[in-house]
Amino acid sequence: MSGFLNSSIGRKYTMALSAFFLMIFILQHFAINILSVLSPDNFNETSHFMGTNPLVQYLLQPVLLFGVVYHFVMGFVLEIKNRNARAIKYAKNNGAANSTWMSRNMIWSGGFILVFLVIHFLDFWFPEINTKYIQGDMSGLLADGEGYRYYEELVHKFEPIWRVALYCIGFVFLSLHLLHGFSSAFQSVGANNKYVKGLKGFGKTYAILIPLGFIFIALFHHFNH
Repeated sequence: MSGFLNSSIGRKYTMALSAFFLMIFILQHFAINILSVLSPDNFNETSHFMGTNPLVQYLLQPVLLFGVVYHFVMGFVLEIKNRNARAIKYAKNNGAANSTWMSRNMIWSGGFILVFLVIHFLDFWFPEINTKYIQGDMSGLLADGEGYRYYEELVHKFEPIWRVALYCIGFVFLSLHLLHGFSSAFQSVGANNKYVKGLKGFGKTYAILIPLGFIFIALFHHFNH
């Protein structure tokens, strides 16, 4: 088993599995965040449940962090190995003629997404951890005790135009990354049947609509705060 995981095929397989896991998380994250546009009260209730549920906090959250770190580390490892392997081939062949722009630049889109995630964690996740586990406030209430704080904090985050711009650029890069990554993940796990064409169509739809949805949320709160 360890030999498989250390092989090129094994790394690609586990990379694909981590990608599927993260895509499911992104979809779930979007489903919660869009509630801030549709129903602030439901957004508050859902955010409080997710933020205080022991299963989410002590099991799923560590798994998510591991998945993020693993995906990016393995992505950079595979990219370095692929570049080294292509170096000789490119001397004889035109690499651009045999691959798409997105597939050749996954390292750059992934790198920007990583930077965006670090900023996003500093901006959203670390303050939340500080409030709940360092200050010990698990109530989720506003300072005046009148209702939950999650919606007000989200709206406040999207007031500065620089943060909204960064957020939008981050999701543009995520879209570019997903446009190639979705189909690549299915190829890595050996998907090759009559459903592949449909899955690729779904992947393109996901890669465009979900990032656009996050951008819409940011712009909505910026212009309506």
